[in-house]
Amino acid sequence: MNQTFTLCIATETIANDARQLGVTIDELHHIRVHVSADIVQQPTLHLQLTYHVTLPSETLAAQLDWPAWQAAQVGFSDYLWEKSCLECFIAGDLIEDDLIKGDLIKGDSTTNGLIKDERNRAGQTDAYIEINASPDGRYALYKFDRYRQPATLPPTPLYQADGHTLASIDWISLYNQSSTTSRRLHYERRFGVRLTELPNQQYALNNTTIEYIHPCVILKLDNTTLFFAPEHASPPDFHNRHHWTKFKA
Repeated sequence: MNQTFTLCIATETIANDARQLGVTIDELHHIRVHVSADIVQQPTLHLQLTYHVTLPSETLAAQLDWPAWQAAQVGFSDYLWEKSCLECFIAGDLIEDDLIKGDLIKGDSTTNGLIKDERNRAGQTDAYIEINASPDGRYALYKFDRYRQPATLPPTPLYQADGHTLASIDWISLYNQSSTTSRRLHYERRFGVRLTELPNQQYALNNTTIEYIHPCVILKLDNTTLFFAPEHASPPDFHNRHHWTKFKA
């Protein structure tokens, strides 16, 4: 499975953003941001997200906050959205805990005498998951019960099925984790989140099936923040699920 997203820049303040950065509006429109989402089976089942950012000029590259990836930085960290940040929002149905805890028999739709299909889910929910990743290796996963709730800052962390271990991402090496002179207008990062395989070619992150996905990028250039998403609310709001895309399993 592969799903590719072309992200566009939010335009509400683009004229002022261009003025602050000393570039044209057209240059900002020519910032290319693409995200690919892949289901990868090896070594374990992952949703693999690859972010590609290409800038159209050295002027913008000189102002971009894109820190080098460092193994020592890898770990949970809050408030990553205040700098350049790679994000993804995931929503779907809640499913029963026994599927997540290993009772599911792959390829069998029954477990312990109970039918494990769509009829047995807890049903539609407004809950969703937010993934943040800094280019330097830090990350955070958050859970929301409904739109921006709980409203605490930082948000409520997402935990693994044991209820005690923070959910994490797995960084995947790229040839250009560190910028090189010849490619410094192009930036990439790739990471994966571990999944559970369900019947009928469905997948779950913790206890949430993936039915909608919304990859986004925040680029910080000097004191200017640019927002990129497949579609934007007005004003820009990554949490607005009316603009999220159906997940293609």
